[in-house]
Amino acid sequence: MGKTKEKAVYKRILLKLSGESLLGKQPFGIDPDVANFIAEEIKSVSDLNIQIGIVVGGGNIFRGLEAGAKGIDRISADYMGMLATVINSLALQSALELCGIPTRVQSSIEMHEIAEPFIQRRAIRHLEKGRVVIFAGGTGNPYFTTDTAASLRAMEIRADVIMKATKVDGVYDSDPVKNKKAIMFKNISYIDVLTKNLKVMDATAISLCRDNLLPIIVFNLQKKGNIRRAICGQKVGTYVGE
Repeated sequence: MGKTKEKAVYKRILLKLSGESLLGKQPFGIDPDVANFIAEEIKSVSDLNIQIGIVVGGGNIFRGLEAGAKGIDRISADYMGMLATVINSLALQSALELCGIPTRVQSSIEMHEIAEPFIQRRAIRHLEKGRVVIFAGGTGNPYFTTDTAASLRAMEIRADVIMKATKVDGVYDSDPVKNKKAIMFKNISYIDVLTKNLKVMDATAISLCRDNLLPIIVFNLQKKGNIRRAICGQKVGTYVGE
Protein backbone atom coordinates (compact mmCIF):
# COMPACT_ATOMS: atom_id res chain seq x y z
CA MET A 1 0.00 0.00 0.00
CA GLY A 2 2.74 2.47 1.01
CA LYS A 3 4.83 1.96 -2.11
CA THR A 4 2.01 2.78 -4.51
CA LYS A 5 1.68 6.26 -2.99
CA GLU A 6 5.35 7.09 -3.42
CA LYS A 7 6.52 9.08 -6.43
CA ALA A 8 10.01 9.53 -7.78
CA VAL A 9 11.34 13.08 -7.82
CA TYR A 10 13.95 12.08 -10.43
CA LYS A 11 13.20 10.54 -13.81
CA ARG A 12 16.72 9.44 -14.76
CA ILE A 13 19.60 8.76 -12.36
CA LEU A 14 23.24 7.77 -12.57
CA LEU A 15 24.18 5.41 -9.75
CA LYS A 16 27.91 5.44 -8.93
CA LEU A 17 29.18 2.32 -7.18
CA SER A 18 32.72 1.85 -5.94
CA GLY A 19 34.45 -1.41 -6.70
CA GLU A 20 34.89 -1.84 -2.94
CA SER A 21 31.12 -1.91 -2.54
CA LEU A 22 31.17 -5.36 -4.19
CA LEU A 23 33.73 -6.76 -1.74
CA GLY A 24 31.37 -7.50 1.12
CA LYS A 25 33.53 -8.93 3.89
CA GLN A 26 36.03 -10.38 1.46
CA PRO A 27 39.54 -8.94 1.12
CA PHE A 28 39.42 -9.18 -2.67
CA GLY A 29 37.06 -9.77 -5.58
CA ILE A 30 33.28 -9.90 -5.79
CA ASP A 31 30.85 -11.14 -3.15
CA PRO A 32 27.83 -12.55 -5.04
CA ASP A 33 25.60 -11.84 -2.04
CA VAL A 34 26.47 -8.13 -2.22
CA ALA A 35 25.87 -8.03 -5.98
CA ASN A 36 22.50 -9.67 -5.39
CA PHE A 37 21.67 -7.17 -2.63
CA ILE A 38 22.40 -4.25 -4.97
CA ALA A 39 20.29 -5.88 -7.67
CA GLU A 40 17.38 -6.29 -5.25
CA GLU A 41 17.70 -2.65 -4.19
CA ILE A 42 17.46 -1.59 -7.83
CA LYS A 43 14.54 -3.93 -8.40
CA SER A 44 12.75 -2.32 -5.43
CA VAL A 45 12.36 0.92 -7.43
CA SER A 46 11.05 -0.76 -10.59
CA ASP A 47 7.49 0.41 -9.83
CA LEU A 48 8.63 4.06 -9.82
CA ASN A 49 9.16 4.11 -13.61
CA ILE A 50 12.63 5.67 -13.46
CA GLN A 51 15.61 5.18 -15.74
CA ILE A 52 18.91 3.98 -14.26
CA GLY A 53 22.47 4.18 -15.52
CA ILE A 54 25.30 2.73 -13.44
CA VAL A 55 29.04 3.34 -13.29
CA VAL A 56 31.02 0.91 -11.15
CA GLY A 57 34.68 1.21 -10.12
CA GLY A 58 37.30 -1.52 -10.11
CA GLY A 59 39.11 -1.01 -6.81
CA ASN A 60 38.09 -4.43 -5.47
CA ILE A 61 40.19 -6.03 -8.20
CA PHE A 62 42.83 -3.54 -9.30
CA ARG A 63 43.57 0.11 -8.53
CA GLY A 64 45.57 1.81 -11.25
CA LEU A 65 46.72 4.80 -9.19
CA GLU A 66 48.18 2.62 -6.43
CA ALA A 67 49.81 0.23 -8.89
CA GLY A 68 51.31 3.18 -10.76
CA ALA A 69 52.85 4.44 -7.53
CA LYS A 70 54.48 1.04 -7.00
CA GLY A 71 56.32 0.96 -10.31
CA ILE A 72 53.86 -0.26 -12.94
CA ASP A 73 53.63 2.16 -15.85
CA ARG A 74 50.78 4.53 -14.93
CA ILE A 75 49.04 4.34 -18.30
CA SER A 76 49.18 0.53 -18.34
CA ALA A 77 47.98 0.45 -14.73
CA ASP A 78 45.01 2.68 -15.53
CA TYR A 79 43.99 0.45 -18.45
CA MET A 80 44.22 -2.56 -16.14
CA GLY A 81 41.90 -0.74 -13.74
CA MET A 82 39.46 -0.09 -16.59
CA LEU A 83 39.38 -3.82 -17.36
CA ALA A 84 38.58 -4.47 -13.69
CA THR A 85 35.49 -2.26 -14.05
CA VAL A 86 34.36 -4.43 -16.96
CA ILE A 87 34.56 -7.54 -14.76
CA ASN A 88 32.47 -5.82 -12.09
CA SER A 89 29.96 -4.60 -14.67
CA LEU A 90 29.43 -8.12 -16.00
CA ALA A 91 28.95 -9.46 -12.46
CA LEU A 92 26.39 -6.75 -11.74
CA GLN A 93 24.64 -7.38 -15.04
CA SER A 94 24.30 -11.06 -14.15
CA ALA A 95 22.83 -10.23 -10.73
CA LEU A 96 20.35 -7.74 -12.22
CA GLU A 97 19.18 -10.13 -14.91
CA LEU A 98 18.68 -12.89 -12.33
CA CYS A 99 16.25 -10.43 -10.70
CA GLY A 100 14.43 -10.05 -14.01
CA ILE A 101 15.85 -6.60 -14.82
CA PRO A 102 16.86 -6.16 -18.49
CA THR A 103 20.41 -4.81 -18.55
CA ARG A 104 23.00 -3.70 -21.07
CA VAL A 105 26.72 -3.18 -20.52
CA GLN A 106 28.35 -0.48 -22.63
CA SER A 107 32.13 -0.25 -22.57
CA SER A 108 34.35 2.69 -23.47
CA ILE A 109 36.92 0.08 -24.56
CA GLU A 110 35.58 -1.99 -27.44
CA MET A 111 35.13 -5.69 -26.66
CA HIS A 112 32.21 -6.75 -28.83
CA GLU A 113 31.95 -10.30 -27.49
CA ILE A 114 30.92 -9.19 -24.00
CA ALA A 115 29.69 -5.58 -24.17
CA GLU A 116 28.32 -2.96 -26.52
CA PRO A 117 30.53 0.00 -27.36
CA PHE A 118 29.46 3.18 -25.60
CA ILE A 119 27.17 5.12 -27.93
CA GLN A 120 25.33 7.99 -26.29
CA ARG A 121 22.14 7.79 -28.36
CA ARG A 122 21.94 4.02 -27.99
CA ALA A 123 22.40 4.31 -24.23
CA ILE A 124 19.52 6.79 -23.99
CA ARG A 125 17.34 4.52 -26.14
CA HIS A 126 18.04 1.57 -23.81
CA LEU A 127 17.07 3.72 -20.82
CA GLU A 128 13.86 4.83 -22.52
CA LYS A 129 12.99 1.16 -23.09
CA GLY A 130 13.36 0.43 -19.37
CA ARG A 131 16.75 -1.22 -19.45
CA VAL A 132 19.44 -0.56 -16.85
CA VAL A 133 22.64 0.51 -18.60
CA ILE A 134 25.99 -0.19 -16.94
CA PHE A 135 28.85 1.95 -18.25
CA ALA A 136 32.13 0.02 -18.04
CA GLY A 137 35.72 0.95 -18.76
CA GLY A 138 35.70 4.38 -17.13
CA THR A 139 36.16 7.17 -19.65
CA GLY A 140 38.41 4.98 -21.76
CA ASN A 141 41.34 7.28 -21.01
CA PRO A 142 44.18 6.97 -18.47
CA TYR A 143 44.50 9.52 -15.68
CA PHE A 144 40.72 9.79 -15.26
CA THR A 145 38.87 8.10 -12.40
CA THR A 146 35.52 6.33 -12.48
CA ASP A 147 34.17 9.30 -10.50
CA THR A 148 34.93 11.46 -13.52
CA ALA A 149 33.44 8.77 -15.76
CA ALA A 150 30.25 8.88 -13.67
CA SER A 151 30.00 12.67 -14.02
CA LEU A 152 30.65 12.47 -17.76
CA ARG A 153 28.17 9.66 -18.43
CA ALA A 154 25.55 11.36 -16.24
CA MET A 155 25.75 14.45 -18.42
CA GLU A 156 25.79 12.45 -21.63
CA ILE A 157 22.59 10.59 -20.73
CA ARG A 158 21.11 13.82 -19.28
CA ALA A 159 20.62 12.36 -15.81
CA ASP A 160 18.80 14.41 -13.20
CA VAL A 161 21.17 13.44 -10.39
CA ILE A 162 24.24 11.36 -9.52
CA MET A 163 23.63 9.00 -6.61
CA LYS A 164 27.02 8.17 -5.09
CA ALA A 165 26.81 5.00 -3.01
CA THR A 166 29.23 4.69 -0.08
CA LYS A 167 29.78 2.72 3.12
CA VAL A 168 28.98 5.72 5.35
CA ASP A 169 25.85 7.82 5.74
CA GLY A 170 27.00 10.88 3.77
CA VAL A 171 29.71 13.53 3.54
CA TYR A 172 31.57 14.30 6.79
CA ASP A 173 34.06 16.99 7.78
CA SER A 174 36.55 14.20 8.56
CA ASP A 175 36.75 10.43 8.24
CA PRO A 176 33.89 9.06 10.39
CA VAL A 177 35.63 5.69 10.67
CA LYS A 178 38.67 7.29 12.32
CA ASN A 179 36.91 10.18 14.06
CA LYS A 180 33.77 9.29 15.99
CA LYS A 181 33.01 13.00 16.42
CA ALA A 182 33.00 13.70 12.69
CA ILE A 183 30.08 15.91 11.63
CA MET A 184 27.93 14.97 8.65
CA PHE A 185 26.68 17.63 6.25
CA LYS A 186 23.04 17.45 5.16
CA ASN A 187 23.70 19.91 2.33
CA ILE A 188 26.95 21.25 0.95
CA SER A 189 27.97 23.26 -2.11
CA TYR A 190 30.33 22.09 -4.83
CA ILE A 191 32.81 24.82 -3.96
CA ASP A 192 32.87 23.82 -0.28
CA VAL A 193 33.58 20.22 -1.26
CA LEU A 194 36.55 21.45 -3.29
CA THR A 195 37.92 24.02 -0.85
CA LYS A 196 37.55 21.72 2.18
CA ASN A 197 39.10 18.86 0.16
CA LEU A 198 36.29 16.51 1.15
CA LYS A 199 36.59 13.05 -0.36
CA VAL A 200 33.22 12.93 -2.09
CA MET A 201 34.45 12.50 -5.65
CA ASP A 202 37.68 13.71 -7.22
CA ALA A 203 38.08 17.38 -8.10
CA THR A 204 37.57 16.85 -11.84
CA ALA A 205 34.27 15.07 -11.25
CA ILE A 206 33.03 17.73 -8.82
CA SER A 207 34.03 20.51 -11.20
CA LEU A 208 32.15 18.87 -14.07
CA CYS A 209 29.03 18.60 -11.91
CA ARG A 210 29.39 22.21 -10.75
CA ASP A 211 29.82 23.54 -14.30
CA ASN A 212 26.66 21.71 -15.40
CA LEU A 213 24.63 22.14 -12.18
CA LEU A 214 24.29 18.38 -11.75
CA PRO A 215 23.43 17.53 -8.12
CA ILE A 216 25.01 14.64 -6.23
CA ILE A 217 23.43 12.63 -3.43
CA VAL A 218 25.95 10.76 -1.27
CA PHE A 219 24.29 7.97 0.71
CA ASN A 220 24.89 4.70 2.52
CA LEU A 221 24.31 1.80 0.15
CA GLN A 222 24.39 -0.77 2.95
CA LYS A 223 21.11 0.47 4.47
CA LYS A 224 18.28 -1.40 2.82
CA GLY A 225 15.82 0.90 1.06
CA ASN A 226 18.13 3.91 0.81
CA ILE A 227 18.13 3.99 -3.00
CA ARG A 228 14.34 4.15 -3.02
CA ARG A 229 14.23 6.79 -0.28
CA ALA A 230 16.67 9.03 -2.15
CA ILE A 231 14.81 8.66 -5.44
CA CYS A 232 11.54 9.56 -3.72
CA GLY A 233 13.06 12.74 -2.30
CA GLN A 234 13.41 11.67 1.31
CA LYS A 235 16.27 13.15 3.32
CA VAL A 236 18.96 10.54 2.83
CA GLY A 237 22.68 11.21 3.09
CA THR A 238 24.21 14.47 1.84
CA TYR A 239 23.00 16.64 -1.01
CA VAL A 240 25.80 18.31 -2.97
CA GLY A 241 24.70 21.20 -5.20
CA GLU A 242 24.45 24.94 -5.52
